[in-house]
This record gives sequence, structure tokens and C-alpha cells, in this order.
Amino acid sequence: MSQTARGPRHTALDALHRSLGATMTDFAGWDMPLRYGSERDEHNAVRTKAGLFDLSHMGEITVTGAEAADLLNHALVGNIGSVSVGRARYTMICQADGGILDDLIVYRLAETEYMVVANASNAQTVLDALTERAAGFDAEVRDDRDAYALIAVQGPESPGILTSVTDADLDGLKYYAGLPGTVAGVPALIARTGYTGEDGFELFVAPEHAEKLWQALTEAGAPAGLVPCGLSCRDTLRLEAGMPLYGNELTTSLTPFDAGLGRVVKFDKTWHVKDAGDFVGRAALAAAAERAESAPPRKLVGLVAEGRRVPRSGMSVVVAGEVVGTVTSGAPSPTLGKPIAMAYVDAAHAEPGTAGVAVDIRGTHEPYEVVALPFYKRQK
Repeated sequence: MSQTARGPRHTALDALHRSLGATMTDFAGWDMPLRYGSERDEHNAVRTKAGLFDLSHMGEITVTGAEAADLLNHALVGNIGSVSVGRARYTMICQADGGILDDLIVYRLAETEYMVVANASNAQTVLDALTERAAGFDAEVRDDRDAYALIAVQGPESPGILTSVTDADLDGLKYYAGLPGTVAGVPALIARTGYTGEDGFELFVAPEHAEKLWQALTEAGAPAGLVPCGLSCRDTLRLEAGMPLYGNELTTSLTPFDAGLGRVVKFDKTWHVKDAGDFVGRAALAAAAERAESAPPRKLVGLVAEGRRVPRSGMSVVVAGEVVGTVTSGAPSPTLGKPIAMAYVDAAHAEPGTAGVAVDIRGTHEPYEVVALPFYKRQK
């Protein structure tokens, strides 16, 4: 992957995306495919068949050493020490005041080796924080962002497509697990993870192998209806699935408890060498947990439009003319056939079915129904 002095970074698949006629966009300093054709068609392909994504903008950070688990337990809010080899965990890294720096997936690759996958926009921040927090631990933090390309195949047809190009045991690969294998002759870490609400896989490979793997998956997936997919449909897929996006639902001004994700914070952890119990943000997060239990100020809810106008991030949620919340993400939902949004709303108006809720869309109060998240859940 390359970076010019002034311009955005390019993934190993950049030329291929352009040859496919992709509309490119700057995303977190990367030139990424927004869509190849119709984003609605791409979205529906993932829901019903399969989609192929280039996610090489994500930031991989490797943590190794005898005290790698303890370092991650100290640096992150989750209980990383209890993750088995070959499994993954969704977690967060917080500031000392409990504010969310990023949400992450941590893969345990070996007894003393972990891979932390950060969002593109926060990868440097996460790298810097882990490096700083590693002081005093027998562990090394390594920037591996240039060591990987990341290709995802997502959708109900994805297991069959991937099975045709690998001898890895996909049937035995659980959700949030990863195993090393060979895909289309290419060495890969095969992870059963995703950001679409569908079954699927994320394949971490060396950048020089990315194009070969993409082409092999394209050919293997053609009979099943697989199509290349851009970031636009990835956003509507994750929104329907009620998955948070950093910068929208998650920010440094919110704790995991504010975001309704307090379950990722583990106050009791599996420590190996260090004295138990101390992780960055612990005191602030304990206080946030108490506040959330007694009287949460706002809750993250789903909103479904009664009309056709689409809400956007930052728009006000109103009841009887009073502002009671803020939209964090909004888009037309191809699956529901209506505009939808996630929003932080005062607890008094957060119950599903609450009457009189509207979104202020450029001066007009458009009626919306409050619903529980997610909007969409796949049938297993």
C-alpha cells in the first residue's frame, strides 16, 4: 500500500477497483471504492447472496510477548486474557476518563501473539495509546498496517463460495474465530467476522496476494451472484444491523455505557503476571456503570420513518417541539424500504412505540417510530 506526500493512501487493489469502474472516495485518508454500480443492488446482494469488499484501510496492530495478554487487559476494557487461541473478541480502548478512543476486534493468533484491528480513522491513535500503555510490560507493540490487505466476503452464499477455494474447515469455524489457512493458494488468516449483519468472512493476506485472491473469489462467487461492494452499502448494511460506527455512535465524549455497550467492559479480568484489576479508565467506567443503571440520560434507539425523507447525522430528534435527542446515523433502508436512523434520545422517550417522536429535517418535523435495535436480524 502506498501513500504520496499529499494524496490519500491506496490499497493493493486500487487499480482493480478503477478497472471495475468504481466510484472512489477519500475515507480516513484512503482512496476507497464507494460503489461500483447501484449501492442498493450491492446492499441487496449481501442480504440475499454475497458481496466482496476491500477493507484494507483497517489498521492491524500486532502485540506479542510473555505479557501481551496482561498489556491488552490493562490497555483495553475487555477481558483479553480469557480469549482462547483462534478466537476473537469485540472490545474498546478508552481514555482515562472513560471516553471511547475506538472499538476494536482482537484476535488471539497464538499463546503470546494477538492482532488488534482498529478503525482506519483511529489506527494511529490506537497504535500510539497501546505503545504508551506497554511501558513496564514484557510485550512488543508492532505497527502491521502495511503487512496486510483485508478482503471480506459477506452474505448467505459466502460459506459456499469460500469453501470452493479453500481446504480450511469452515464448518468448524465459529463466529468471532479465526484460523490460518490457504485460500486460492494464498496464505491467509480466515476470520468469521463482519460488519454487515450477515454470515461472512474476513481474509487477512499479504498485499502482494490481494489481487489474486480477489479475482479467485470473484470467479468462484459468480455462479452464486457475488458482486463487488463499496463502502456505501457497507454503511447501510451495518446501520440495519444496529452496529455502531466510530465518529457517529461512538466518540471520546461517550463511555461504552452511554453507548449501550457496557457489556464489553469487564471489571474482573484474567491476569497472568501482573496484580489483578487495573485497566485504563476503570474508575471512570465504574462510575459510568452506576449512572447508567440508576438513570441513563440518553439511550441509543432505532427510528423508522413514516414518510420518505431521510434523516442525517446531527439532525435533532424532537417531541412536541422540544429537542430530546440527536440522530447519529441515517439512510434509506433497502431491506425495510423506508428511511431509518440511529439516535441518542432522552430516556423518557426511548421506549419502542413512544408516541410523538419526530426528526427535524431542514425545519420540518417528520414523524418517526421508535424501535428497538437492530432493525434487521438474519435468520440462522
